[in-house]
Amino acid sequence: MLIMPTSTTTFPTPNSGRYLAQLCKHFAHKVEVSQDDNAGVVTLPPGRAELQAEPDGLLIRAVGPDAESLNRAKQVIESHLLRFAFREEPQPLVWEDAA
Repeated sequence: MLIMPTSTTTFPTPNSGRYLAQLCKHFAHKVEVSQDDNAGVVTLPPGRAELQAEPDGLLIRAVGPDAESLNRAKQVIESHLLRFAFREEPQPLVWEDAA
């Protein structure tokens, strides 16, 4: 079984459902996306982003076939999220790589 590099972060916000929907809708024009009320998966060319809306934040898990692809997937998701959440004056996300 191949274990792919993963990294997780949480964007603290009371608007996690809105950002989940906005990210999924935005990326659905270009890549495969699946979504329900509280979760979504965006399959980007460099890797996959799994999103989970919680009451206090948007949980993000990025998965890539290698470290370079994982970093690119994280950059793509983060840049879009921070742009969409500009009203909240967001800070860069702090990612935690899986061991």
